[in-house]
Amino acid sequence: MHKFHPNLAADLKNSTENIVLNRDEIAADAKWRLSDIYTDRNSFEAAYSSVKKSLPTFADLKGKLQDAASLAACLQQRDCTSIQISSLFAYARMHRDTDNASSDYQALTARTTSLLSEAAAAQSFIEPELLNLEPEKLQEMVEKTPTLAKYQFFIANLLRQKKHILSPAEEQLLAQASEICQAPANIFTILTNADLKFPETLSESGENTPLTEGRYNQLIRSQKRPVRQAAFQKLFHTYASFRNSFATAYSSQIQSAIFQARARKYPSTLAAALDESNIPLSVYDNVISTVRSHIAPLHRYVALKKKALQLPDIHMYDLYTPLTPELSRKFSYQEGLTLVRNALQPLGPDYLTDLNAGIKNGWIDIYENKGKRNGAYSWGVYGVHPFVLLNYDNQYNAVSTLAHELGHAMHSFYSNESQEYINSSYTIFCAEVASTTNENLLLDHMLHHAENQQERLYFLNQYLEQVRSTVYRQVLFAEFEKTVHAKAERQEALTADALEKIWLELNRGYYGEDILLDDEIKIEWARIPHFYRPFYVYQYATGYAAATALADRLQHSGGTAQQAYRQYLQSGGSDYSLPLLKKAGVDMTTAQPLEITLQKFTSRLNEFEELLNQLPKADK
Repeated sequence: MHKFHPNLAADLKNSTENIVLNRDEIAADAKWRLSDIYTDRNSFEAAYSSVKKSLPTFADLKGKLQDAASLAACLQQRDCTSIQISSLFAYARMHRDTDNASSDYQALTARTTSLLSEAAAAQSFIEPELLNLEPEKLQEMVEKTPTLAKYQFFIANLLRQKKHILSPAEEQLLAQASEICQAPANIFTILTNADLKFPETLSESGENTPLTEGRYNQLIRSQKRPVRQAAFQKLFHTYASFRNSFATAYSSQIQSAIFQARARKYPSTLAAALDESNIPLSVYDNVISTVRSHIAPLHRYVALKKKALQLPDIHMYDLYTPLTPELSRKFSYQEGLTLVRNALQPLGPDYLTDLNAGIKNGWIDIYENKGKRNGAYSWGVYGVHPFVLLNYDNQYNAVSTLAHELGHAMHSFYSNESQEYINSSYTIFCAEVASTTNENLLLDHMLHHAENQQERLYFLNQYLEQVRSTVYRQVLFAEFEKTVHAKAERQEALTADALEKIWLELNRGYYGEDILLDDEIKIEWARIPHFYRPFYVYQYATGYAAATALADRLQHSGGTAQQAYRQYLQSGGSDYSLPLLKKAGVDMTTAQPLEITLQKFTSRLNEFEELLNQLPKADK
């Protein structure tokens, strides 16, 4: 056990503000403790060898699952194997993410990825064999065999999907084809991260500077219009020069999804994607229709941006420009933690006690180092604890990211602590709720404690941008996916021209008449990696809406809301997403959560505009 030494880590970061340190120069207390998974490489190799040797033993259970004892032994062995492989993969991948230049960690990750495929193939007979049994016999075995009790929801969900699970031979074939089906996504990744070379662009200082995706995300927010315009044009011109390659890769991804959906007897790729979490099609359609019916506030926001930025016209490259200056305040890691702890008071003392224990005990990898993956994530390792990767840089966005990732981590912590492995994994539909609830609570806390009018304007602008990018923009993505998948299912060609036309029409509808749709924007669909995971993005909007409603309950209903929310976090994947959220206090089968979110957007837009009008002209 070790304690975090805030002064050491903070001083190290601040004294090298413009230098990216090597991994071994980062203070030990600022790194996550992967030795909690495996104490050393020898332990990893022993576990790897053990799993590898155990996989052939699954064949001994094949054809015997009609016997309750054999079934229990098989499912328990699969759980044990999955826990071990998950730990192996986490250990390898998280090591790689802290040093992507290490060929050793690259090889380690590749080995565990192959082991995952081997395990899937070895176990592929289980579901088909269970579904060959009479449902009544299967349910009777579960009811009468104590060791099968924890598999009750798994069996019920399996029977629900019975018509979509194939014969053992067919399931094995699909498992073996999984790497082939990943080819379009892999091609996209290599094309965008390795082969795509951007020209130099204009920097803030007026000099030419190399353009990258990461640098684009900074330049597009520049207060200098020529800077953001140049970055926008040069980035999208580069994508456009590969428009046919991107269209082919994306079309191939959709054809792969169609193949898999039809192989499993789903009427559409959308139905296949939603069925995994038992989400009705009406929920997806409701998200789009609700946002479409509340599109006027987004149009108002675009018009306000044009006015506030004093622009003769507003282009797509102006959308990301902040309407307020960056905060002059900086937040050390310890200051950020204090803000997050204070903001999360509505979650109750037990939550905060458990959170603080995790922070002190090796959960978090805090600072950037050479070779470290950018961005942030949380990774729950069953039987160990969650891990959080950050690249903390003392900006407010880093504080918000910290709150977000700790929300994921606490969801994993409570789920893994309370549920058997088979019921521990929460769905993607639920995944963003806990994290975004934390973000909402933090932003509300910052608004409540804003030190002056300019600071309040800054946090209102942060909120408006969150809703624009997490709700409106993601639902635009969701509508695009629905449209292009349906087009492919009607056997209509998804050429670059066709995709660009759909993208332009959607942007025109979402952003309104004030926006000038620059020709370059028509290729934007080509740079969205989430499209290679079909029908994923709508869950950002549903997650944000659920989080908004839950944060409101937690702030106003006290202990009752805290208890319901904690039970939600503890529930993991022990039930379907919609019932779990309903027990927590939010009904995602209705439009209400999204309507609450978009009404709040309108209210805060009104306040933002009023405060902006009150500022002296020189401050606007």
